[in-house]
Amino acid sequence: MPSDRTAYVLKVYPRFSETFVVTEILAREAAGDDLAIYALRPTTDSRFHPQLAQVQAPVTHLPRAHKLSAEWEVFAQAHAELPDFGARFGALMPLLVRLDPSDVAQGVDLALRLRRDGITRVHVHFASMASWCTAIASALTGIPFTVTTHAKDLFHEDVDRVVLREVLARASAVIAISDYNRRFIVEEVDPGLADRVALVRNGLELGRFDYRDPRPVGDTLRVLAVGRIVEKKGFDHLVDAVAALRAEGVPLDVRIVGEGERAAELAAQVERTGVDDVVTLLGSRSQSELVAELDRADVLVAPCVVGADGNADGLPTVLLEAMASGVPCVATDVTGIPEAVRPGDDTTPATGILLASDPAGLADRVAGALRQVADPSWPRVEVARAARALVERDYDTTTQAARLAAVTAGATR
Repeated sequence: MPSDRTAYVLKVYPRFSETFVVTEILAREAAGDDLAIYALRPTTDSRFHPQLAQVQAPVTHLPRAHKLSAEWEVFAQAHAELPDFGARFGALMPLLVRLDPSDVAQGVDLALRLRRDGITRVHVHFASMASWCTAIASALTGIPFTVTTHAKDLFHEDVDRVVLREVLARASAVIAISDYNRRFIVEEVDPGLADRVALVRNGLELGRFDYRDPRPVGDTLRVLAVGRIVEKKGFDHLVDAVAALRAEGVPLDVRIVGEGERAAELAAQVERTGVDDVVTLLGSRSQSELVAELDRADVLVAPCVVGADGNADGLPTVLLEAMASGVPCVATDVTGIPEAVRPGDDTTPATGILLASDPAGLADRVAGALRQVADPSWPRVEVARAARALVERDYDTTTQAARLAAVTAGATR
């Protein structure tokens, strides 16, 4: 077995919407890291990005025990193979009693597999179910782990703060994908984590996104929006903005890429507001298809909001992809978005148009931003060049993956 081997533990692998995970894994493999992937749930996705074929790490899908006899068999194996299993498992009881028994059993199963596979450290994405299982496995084996936090695992109303604090306290390091998240963890979750929270941004493989200066807007403003069709994406506000602009006679061609629980509701809104002749709902698209959509767009709009359940975006990857490609962006000031899309000031150039995310009046603000983008006097080339420079500086996956590798290499707890 190699002397240094890192496991990635994920709730679901592969997952179509989590391109940042595959991008990170590929960058770490390119740097020479020996990785293995462990998935706790089977994927339900029907489409997959071709980049998955480039991943060299072996993938293990852990079964989930659905009855007590199967869980007990896992515990028996752990008792036989893991030193001090009884004492270590007992010490975990304050955490275990707040978890589903099948998740506990899967954490024990993960411990067995990590030990058998010669894993020396673990990294997990999202401080939710995958991290709960990883924390159990780490406590039972002594293998240290790090965790990247994102958005729903921090902000959603269903987050159990007791479990969140317990899991993050057990991690050797906690990764925040934005300064906003770093502050939230230290100020709202656990001030005691201040010296163990590291900023590592989600990165892009910049070579896949060729920059070009944006073309002048023609007779019709070509608008693109991309993401899961859920409340926090705010696509309903975009549709209302389009309806207002259409009523003014502004020529538009709007394409929305994505699937989700509110797809039927959004389609009904498009028809009800009478914009079905200018708004096209495209469903999901592969990475290569998305690149083609970006190439034809004059502007990308991400009108994100904080959902009624507290759910919010961390930083939509498509914003970075658009910025890398030279497509001007309109976005809202949700969580980490203002760290990429910046309005600019006397010393710093604008990298896009940033709007307040308050749902009240958001459609009007989006409409105003689209009028601004369509105006020939708006400095679209200067904004696009500044956006590309920011992405190269702060969101290059090679740099960010190396930073993450350095953090995980120091994992000793």
